[in-house]
Amino acid sequence: MLTYPDIDPVALQLGPIKIHWYGIMYLVGFASAWWLARWRARRADSGWQEVEVGDLIFYAALGVVLGGRVGYILFYDFGSFLANPLMIFKVWEGGMSFHGGLLGVIVAMALYARRTARGFFQVADFVAPLVPIGLGAGRLGNFINGELWGRVSEAPWAMVFPSGGPLPRHPSQLYEMLLEGGVLFVMLWFYSRQPRPTMAVSGLFLLGYGVFRFAVELVREPDAHLGYLAFGWLTMGQVLSTPLVVLGAVLMWLAYRKRMPATRKG
Repeated sequence: MLTYPDIDPVALQLGPIKIHWYGIMYLVGFASAWWLARWRARRADSGWQEVEVGDLIFYAALGVVLGGRVGYILFYDFGSFLANPLMIFKVWEGGMSFHGGLLGVIVAMALYARRTARGFFQVADFVAPLVPIGLGAGRLGNFINGELWGRVSEAPWAMVFPSGGPLPRHPSQLYEMLLEGGVLFVMLWFYSRQPRPTMAVSGLFLLGYGVFRFAVELVREPDAHLGYLAFGWLTMGQVLSTPLVVLGAVLMWLAYRKRMPATRKG
């Protein structure tokens, strides 16, 4: 069994102002996406210009934050919201949904595509490889907060989390950081370095994330107020991830079947 590091969720406090590690992780995600997007846009054959990156990341950031928070309320904690509507603003306490954030980013990319007269999947295929580092950083923030831990386990790397009771548990946040952050980033980054049919990069992102999230949910403790939805193991995360797997596979199949004009290298 490993010892949980028990890091203070507050990275810095200046009088009444508290800067939380969770918020810093979001900044890391947005900053890395901005830097990677500029790097990709500098390539002569990218079809993008560096000056476009700032607006693109701004749109995506709004989609992530607004969609992530609203999605969490709708999918996971609507009852608490009805009892205390102001909780929607307490993002520093955690409570962000990837699936809600994804829907928010989809809306944001659609608006950006319309504004710049680009196709939706031209934007989505450019953005998809930028996302995993932010996902990984967010899971690290969950780990520091001591939240979203896994099921009780006898694995030698299991940990006792302060809010998880006396028994050691899977550090499922770190599993997600590795898979959704590290592995998915490598997959998408190298896959997108060669010309691919339109929709293929977006499809691989949805497929990869959906599979990884579904798998980790098998060892992740479900939200206490939701529990297992069916069969003694099905969680809300798996229910929301299954359509992503199906949609990702369909997009890749359509991309290669129709051989739509390839996205440029990036």
